[in-house]
Order: sequence, then C-alpha cells, then structure tokens
Amino acid sequence: METIGPDLRVMQRVPLAASHVAAIQVAGAERHYPAATFLARAGEPADRFVYVKEGEIEVVNPFTDERHLPSTLGPTQFMGEISFLNGGNWSMPMRAVKDTSVIEVPRPEMLRLMSEIPELSDIIITVLAARRRRQLDTHDGTLVLIGEDDDRAVRRIAEFASRNRLPYRSYALGSQEAGAVATSCLISSDRPAVIFGRDIVVTDPTPDKIAQLLGLNYSLVDDEAFDVLIVGGGPAGVAAGVYAGAEGLRALVVEDVAIGGQAGTSSRIENYMGFPTGISGADLVWRGEVQAMKFGTRFAMPRRVVRLERLAGGAFCATFDNDQRVCGQAVVVATGVQYRRLPIERLEAFEGAGVYYAATEIEARYCRNAEAIVIGGGNSAGQAAMFLSRSARHVRLLVRGQSLTTSMSSYLSSRLAADPTITIEYSAEVSALHGEDELDAVTIRSVADGTTRTVSTCAVFVMVGAAPNTDWLSGLVKLDDHGFVLTGDAIGASSPYATSQPGIFAVGDVRASSVKRGASSVGEGSVVISKVWDHVQNRE
Repeated sequence: METIGPDLRVMQRVPLAASHVAAIQVAGAERHYPAATFLARAGEPADRFVYVKEGEIEVVNPFTDERHLPSTLGPTQFMGEISFLNGGNWSMPMRAVKDTSVIEVPRPEMLRLMSEIPELSDIIITVLAARRRRQLDTHDGTLVLIGEDDDRAVRRIAEFASRNRLPYRSYALGSQEAGAVATSCLISSDRPAVIFGRDIVVTDPTPDKIAQLLGLNYSLVDDEAFDVLIVGGGPAGVAAGVYAGAEGLRALVVEDVAIGGQAGTSSRIENYMGFPTGISGADLVWRGEVQAMKFGTRFAMPRRVVRLERLAGGAFCATFDNDQRVCGQAVVVATGVQYRRLPIERLEAFEGAGVYYAATEIEARYCRNAEAIVIGGGNSAGQAAMFLSRSARHVRLLVRGQSLTTSMSSYLSSRLAADPTITIEYSAEVSALHGEDELDAVTIRSVADGTTRTVSTCAVFVMVGAAPNTDWLSGLVKLDDHGFVLTGDAIGASSPYATSQPGIFAVGDVRASSVKRGASSVGEGSVVISKVWDHVQNRE
C-alpha cells in the first residue's frame, strides 16, 4: 500500500509536487481544526479534498472512538477515499490528533484540477485505490454484518457489498466479535443484524438502504439532464462511461445490481489481453469504473430502468424503479444478458439459499468441503467450476449437450477435464430441488434415457442460457425474435451500434449478433461514443 507509514516520517511514496500543492492552494481554502475535532464521519458526503499542511490526522474506530490504525496522516499527505471521485460518502471517521491546519478544496474544483493536471490525478487516484484495496483486504469498514450465514437478508447485503467492492466485516451469530459490536449498539448478538457504525442498525436491510448510507445511489434531481444515459454497468457500459467522460460528455451509468454486470461474477478471466496471469471480472471492471469517475462520469446504483420514453424534442427520459426520472440527449443500451431461470419447481424459493447465479468468494463459502453443482456449458460455467474447486470437496459440471467444443474455450475445457476434483456430466440436467429452508439435494436427470438419481448438495450454480434485458425499452427499438437489439446492417443503419431509433445505441451482449466476450464488449463500449458524440453535437 502506498502510504500511511508507521509514523509521520514515512510519507506517500510519490508525494504531490510543489506545483500541485500550489494549484491546490489557489483552488482551496485553509482551515484549522483543534485537537480531537472530527474532520469526517462515516456516512457524511466525501465532498472535499483535504491536504494536510501541519498537524496529524487519525482514522477512528466507529464503534469505540479509539484510533483505528497504528499509522496516521501528517504534513504533505491528504485525506481521501475512492468515494470522493463519484460523490459518495466517507466509510470511516477521521479526527485531528492535535491542532491541525489543512487546505480544503471543494470536490468540483478538485476534479477540475485533476482533469487539467494528469500527474496530480495519477498520484491521487493511485493512493485512493490503494486505500480501498487495503480496506477490502482487511475487511475494514463501518459496515458490519452479523449472522450472514444464517439470514438470507444479511447474506444479500454481503453479496451486494462484495460485488461492489465495499469494505465490511462479517461476524457469526453469538461470536465474541459480534458480542462486542452488538453491545456498543445496544442490540443482541444472537440475532442477525446489519450495522453501520455505532448509531445505525438497519431494519429490514436492502441493498438500496446500504447504497444510501454509502452515497452510492446519488440524489439525482428529477428530470436531471445528461448528454448520454448509459444503461448497464458491465464491461460495455463502463467502457462507454470511460470514453464518454474522456470526450467531455456529461454521462450517467445506471446499474441495477453491481458494477461489473454478469462479467463481475467471473472469478478469473485468463484470455483478456494484458493480464497474462488472469484477473477477476470484478477487479477488471472496477478499474474501468475508477477511470470513468476520474473523467467525471457518474454512476447510480442499485437503480433499474423500468421505462424509456422519447420526448417531443428528440431527447429521452428514463424512469427508475423508484419512479425517479433522468433525461439524456442519447442513450447507450448496455444491459447485457442474464442467466435464465430454469423451469424447476421451488427454484425461486431456494435462490440465495442454495441456488446462485454467481460464483465469487461469497458463494464459495457456502459450499466449502461440500459438493457443488454447476449447470452450464459456457465459459462462465467453466470458470465457476474451476474457482469453486478450490473450496468445494467436489464440483459436478452438468452440461445438457454432448460436448463443450462449440461453447467453451479450449484452454478452459482442457483444465476442467484434467482437474481431479471436477466431474463433467454430459446430457444431464437438474429436474428437482430438495430441502426445507435451504437446499440439501437435487435430482439429476439423464437427457438421453430419462433415468434419474438424487445427489446431496448445498449449492447449485445456474449459468445457462442468455436472456437479454430489453423489456424496459418500451418498443422504441426493433428487437430480434429472442429480444436482442437489432443494430447496423440488420436495420439499415450506418453505424454497427445504431438502433432503429435515432439517438439510441446498443453495445455488448444485448446487441443482436454481437460476439459474447468481455473484450469485444469493452471495444464496442469505447467505439460507440464517437457516434454518441456526433449525435449530441448535431442536436446542439
């Protein structure tokens, strides 16, 4: 990690240059904080950049008010979290150890400086990203979960936080650690709970409530206007956000679950250029998200667009699932696809309690030293099987077809075949699920002869089929028979990403005839912005 050293003599590895500090002084104002004054509290907006001139600042434990880290910030260092880039909230309290003088720059002014001085931007983003990585590695945040393994609602918050790279701690019911946190909040440690600092116990926890506490679902103004609305936060949508911001377009990326989309659930991608040892889908897209925020692109989540309307003047308005609306001169459809729900009785009842649609560290915990079943024959299913084999006693990959040749990359299918903890069963499908509140067994049926057998398992990962997310388009654009968006030559458009509706473009997996690969989605998301820019400029 960059930085905060064991004492004030150890500063950032690459301190801000004198010219950077001079620019900060011009853009900001000096403030003085007496000893023991809080400069920031968890949940407050990260709305300013704070450069330390004199004094000392410490990170504070939100439950005990004691110093949280052995290291502190001193002269030439700066306060900040990655949430500063997108207007989120502080995740940890910060307090002056002694009388401290700082230069504070309002967030809009600091973002302007960062856009004008690339070297300044590089240093700050490197430091902020490293701090977030440290928090994730040490599970260091104000958000605390009790009873994740026992309560489906708490488990859902864990999945939401993990997929969105939000730091949190998780304690088992009745554990000593849960007891200490519960005591400070005046609640029982034997009941599941979601806690944000000492003062907030979240009742009926939902991802939306957590997003509000962390400032993720930004308080957009009704009918707020953007140059481009990018619907979908997977590789295509985030890439579009990067290039839109770089071109000076006012862009909003809307995502209903987690930035990263379906690609964010891939535990290891090995065929993406530039990462010879592989990279997780979540980490890959998170890097793009940070890039996009650097250029001023905003992200709103968890927010689902339920309806899109074309206004009389040619602009578009998107309505969210909370009835809020935002408008844009252009729209980029990057909603991708989702795994199909299998027609199995009680499937929905077991979702989150034995049936999963992602294979990340969170889900892998639930099948440690047990039998795991993965359904599907594509790369996502293969990557999930490889990842789960590290923790599960055995992984059973069920493929409805008779071969993986046409659906999975050769390198991946070869690895699956060579792994002794993985069994591939062809012409096989799950026909029934068994259990009370949680899954404990499945019935596997042979497609060839109809014979069945029952296998004990606590986790089934469904990664089959690809249903496009296009219901919200309200008939504005032409779709193919499967619901994918028609573009380019298919509708006589000059751009391969233009739809039948001028001003609406489609990229990534949701586009008919696209190559269903992460790298191609990134390419489409980046290239489409030139056409978006032309459209916006022509309208102006």
